[in-house]
Amino acid sequence: MFTGIVEATGTIKKIDIEGTNKTFTVEAPFGNELEVNQSLSHNGVCLTVTGVEGNSYKVTAVQETLIKTNLGELSEGDIVNLERAMGSGYRFDGHIVQGHVDQTGRVTHIEEVDGSWLFDFEFDPSTGNFLVEKGSVCIDGVSLTVFNVGEGSFRVTIIPHTMEVTNFKTYKAGTKVNLEFDVIGKYIKRLFDLGYKEAVMKK
Repeated sequence: MFTGIVEATGTIKKIDIEGTNKTFTVEAPFGNELEVNQSLSHNGVCLTVTGVEGNSYKVTAVQETLIKTNLGELSEGDIVNLERAMGSGYRFDGHIVQGHVDQTGRVTHIEEVDGSWLFDFEFDPSTGNFLVEKGSVCIDGVSLTVFNVGEGSFRVTIIPHTMEVTNFKTYKAGTKVNLEFDVIGKYIKRLFDLGYKEAVMKK
């Protein structure tokens, strides 16, 4: 489990294609602290460390992950947001993030306002994913609060610190991003879809 608080960015040093999978060699500030079999979030996608050498490590993404996230579009030299799995006894600074991307979205507009930045995003609402005003969403592994929520659209504010320490600084209109919606909201919606609301009202 993750919290959506990015620890650092990593740089894609090499991409090896193995059948329908891709193995990424990533250089990270804490690369030499990692161990094989650790879980690590890459742009919000939970991947398992398979090898470590110096400050670089390897992870493999299967075809399903490559198709349904933006990892399939990564190139050598690109940067990714990184977060190690949450440890026991840590402060919970973001929100519950599983590292399971629900769908991708796209940047539609970027505007600098008084030293911060407004980012507008769109996504396909027909998938059943939804947001609530002032609720949480995870964008490329970053826990953020949404506002101006519409049908398949929302806005977030990015402060200078977040812009500096994440890959948001590389975004432009049209950039594809990974979206993970609030897991609590997803379970509640599922219960209502199964008729839980009607069952409760009958009681």
